[in-house]
Parts: sequence; C-alpha cells; structure tokens
Amino acid sequence: MAVISVRLNSEEEKMIAFLADQYESDKSSLIKLSLKEMYEDFIDKKVIDEFEGKEKKHSVKYIKADEIIKNL
Repeated sequence: MAVISVRLNSEEEKMIAFLADQYESDKSSLIKLSLKEMYEDFIDKKVIDEFEGKEKKHSVKYIKADEIIKNL
C-alpha cells in the first residue's frame, strides 16, 4: 500500500476539515473518495466522447422500447 504526503495551505486544510466533518469521514477516506469520483468522471467523459464520435459518423443504432420488450 502506498503512502502519499500532501501539503495543504490553510484554506485547503479548512475545506478538507469541513468536508470530513460534514461527511463524518476521516481526511484520508475523503481524499480517496474524491479520487474515485474524479476517475469515474474521466471514464464517463471518455464513454460519452466515444458515443458522440460514433453518432457523428452515423454509426449509432437506436432500438425502440417495444422492440426491447418483445425480445425479453
């Protein structure tokens, strides 16, 4: 397991202390949660960009809801 040291200025320390209190979490868990959220946002954006690229090339196929239900 890696240990990372992060230096925070006084404003950043106040923010993380406030958020740790609001979420009833320790600071390390709060930073880990933030990291996971940022990574999820990155992956989401990548998937959206890929979809939009396919959409521009007109290679996206849409299926009507009744067709999906019929195939269940």
